[in-house]
Amino acid sequence: MQITLKQISKSFGERMVLTDVSLAEEITSLAVIGPSGAGKSTLLRIIGGLLVPSAGELLIDGKKINFTEKELLAYRRTIGFVFQSKGLFEHLTALENVTLPLIHAFGMNETDASRVATRLFARFGLEAEGHKYPPQLSGGQQQRIQICRAVAGSPRLLLLDEPTSALDPELTAEVLDMLGELQKTGLNTIIVTHEMGFAKRACEKVIFVADGRIVESGKSSELFAAPRTEQLQAFLDKVLEWHV
Repeated sequence: MQITLKQISKSFGERMVLTDVSLAEEITSLAVIGPSGAGKSTLLRIIGGLLVPSAGELLIDGKKINFTEKELLAYRRTIGFVFQSKGLFEHLTALENVTLPLIHAFGMNETDASRVATRLFARFGLEAEGHKYPPQLSGGQQQRIQICRAVAGSPRLLLLDEPTSALDPELTAEVLDMLGELQKTGLNTIIVTHEMGFAKRACEKVIFVADGRIVESGKSSELFAAPRTEQLQAFLDKVLEWHV
């Protein structure tokens, strides 16, 4: 999938979050890394059509995305989203969290929606959790169910915003293993993450965002092995200082 950003900027009032962000990459798996407050989540939401940029253009496979509500509704149906936490409806069971969007957003009948959800739960070891409500589930289970919901509609692109930020290491591993398996099936993914090991080994490419700009981009293996800028080198030195 070709992602093209042309001088994307985004401000909230007087606060400029992204400034003239440009990128043209063929991606299958892309990690977005950088310090807190750099604009990573804002960039992800613009790519997903959840935020309208203040300036600039977004193209997917050469087609310009027009930021009108009508076109964005259709575009969002081709994108799967996974957020940090609290992404499930607490008054619905785990299975209902997956089946109801298929029925109401994608027009699937109840039988087919149930079949899709049940197949995903079986694939990822969640069969016993289908009848439970979110407060009865661990954080890792909730995130894996969020991912099931996001991929149930067969999106062309899966966007994930720090999906493991609130999880213990063991639960983080469960979620990342699931993402790794989905990537192997050919699902295009963009993930904002602080998990440098996953960004390096499981994502083909990486972009480093700092101060509202893309400072570096390229193959993960190359950027982690030989950062070209002092900013990326300093960031990696800091986040990997206590890595064991």
